[in-house]
Amino acid sequence: MTIEPALLKKCASGERQAQNKLYKQSFSLLMGVCSRYTKNKDDAMALLNLGFCKILMHADKYKEHIPPELWMRRVMINTAIDEFRKNKNYNEQTQLKDFSDHSVELSYDDSEANLYDAKIESERLQQMLNELPNITGKVFNLFAIDGYSHKEIAELLGMSEGTSKWHVNNARTLLKQMLKESYVI
Repeated sequence: MTIEPALLKKCASGERQAQNKLYKQSFSLLMGVCSRYTKNKDDAMALLNLGFCKILMHADKYKEHIPPELWMRRVMINTAIDEFRKNKNYNEQTQLKDFSDHSVELSYDDSEANLYDAKIESERLQQMLNELPNITGKVFNLFAIDGYSHKEIAELLGMSEGTSKWHVNNARTLLKQMLKESYVI
């Protein structure tokens, strides 16, 4: 999927057809980001719609030297962080767990069995990430998947760098334990 910078310019000028086209072209990319920062499909969809509104509202600020996909992904991650901050007290008091379908479609040239195995593995991985404590999961996503530094995470989430490092280490420990338990017969 490649999004043309001209499409974002059309969106900035308020062209509805361009906005619809951008939504359709970027849906899977943005939903993938949202799924990593939420615990269920409904929350991911709500986050995606909120983030897409921000993309449209700030499309005039897009700089053409940046690939549109990266710019949109960054807006979506920032939206997820903003929502987390806004709901921080609620998130710290409740721990939601939803094991609904958050599968990632992977393509293989091999047999259908390999596709099925890959789907099961990606579902299990998403399930394990969802089982992490809320803040630990957010910090782990930012660090391990989105490539933020501990300093950036600390600034974004209002914590110390040491706390960010602790959350990443804790996530790794918990994920190792979950993997060990899932393969014990």
